[in-house]
Amino acid sequence: MPVLNIAVIGSQDLLRSMGKLSDTRDIESYVYKEGTGTHRKIISMIRPLNYPAKIRPLLSALNVSDHGIIEVTSLDAALGEAMVAFSSAGIEDGDLFINPKDGGWIDQEKVEVIKNQAGLKTWNLHASVPDLHEYRSTLLEKIPKFESDENLLVSVDQHFVVKGIGLVGIGYVRSGFIKKHDAIRIQPGGYEGVVRSLQVMDEDVDTAVIGDRVGVALRGVKDDVLDKGSQIVSLDSNVLVTMDRSEVCVNFSEFQTRPLNVNDIIHMSCDLQFMVGRVESIEGDVITVRWDRPIWVRSHHNKPPLVVQLDAGSMRICGSVLAIKPV
Repeated sequence: MPVLNIAVIGSQDLLRSMGKLSDTRDIESYVYKEGTGTHRKIISMIRPLNYPAKIRPLLSALNVSDHGIIEVTSLDAALGEAMVAFSSAGIEDGDLFINPKDGGWIDQEKVEVIKNQAGLKTWNLHASVPDLHEYRSTLLEKIPKFESDENLLVSVDQHFVVKGIGLVGIGYVRSGFIKKHDAIRIQPGGYEGVVRSLQVMDEDVDTAVIGDRVGVALRGVKDDVLDKGSQIVSLDSNVLVTMDRSEVCVNFSEFQTRPLNVNDIIHMSCDLQFMVGRVESIEGDVITVRWDRPIWVRSHHNKPPLVVQLDAGSMRICGSVLAIKPV
C-alpha cells in the first residue's frame, strides 16, 4: 500500500485531528487512509514519546520517515536539537507550525533563522497551524510511488508468538518488497525461515512494499530468534555487511556542543537499530569505532545513519554517517 511515513514532534491534539491512533509503544502512530484496494493511500504519523527526555524514540521515527512535522510551541534547546536531528537524518521535506503555549508569542523571523541554520532551508514555516484537512490533502500528494528494484530489507522493532501461528515480527519494509511464502534470512544470527503470512494495517496481504509497517508471520524458525533491531533479508541478499570495527566518515553537525575524543562511547542509529561503540581513533571527519558486539548494517544508505552522544547535554546529535566500512 503506498504510504508516507512522517516523523512528528507535536501534540496529541494535533495528530488526533489528522489521523486515528493505531499503535502505542515508545512511539505513537496515527494513521489516515484514503481510497480502497489498489488505490488506497496511507499517511502514517509517528510521534516519539518522552522526547526530549529520551532521544531513542525520535531516532527510530527518523529512521523510517521521509517527511517531518515540528510543532513549535517554544524556542528552547529541545527545538534546536530536534531540527538538527531531522536535518542530519536527511529529511528534506517538512513543515514547522508555530503554535505557542498558553496564548504566548513566538517570533516567526527567529524561527526562520534557526531552521535555516539547522539545515532545514527546504522546510515550510507556517505562522500558525494550518487547516489540517487541507494540509492532509497536500501530504497525500507526496506519497511516493513504489519502486521494486532494491534488495529486500525489513527492520523489526517488535515481536511476539501467536498460538497456532508462531513467531511474528513487526517492523518496516526499508527497501524492496516482501511476499508471502518468501524464503528469508534473519540477521544477526543467519536464521533461515519462510514467510507464512503478512499483514499491513491489520489487513492480510500477499505483498508488502517499501514504507509499509508490516507484520511478518514466520515458519521454520525458533520463537527466540528475533529481537528489536533484527533485520529480515532474502536468502541471496548481500544488502547487509557485518563488522566488529568500523571506519566511519561522519558529517559532524556544526551545533555539536561536545567534540568527540578517543575512548568516548557513541551510539549509531539506523534501520531501527541502536548500536553502541567506543571511539578508538579520530582523523579529521573519520572515526574508528569498536562496537560492543558485531553489527549488521547497509554499506550504502538512502538515509544516513545518525551518530549520537547520550551524555552530551542538550545537543546529543553528533552528525550523520556519510560512509561506513569494516576495518
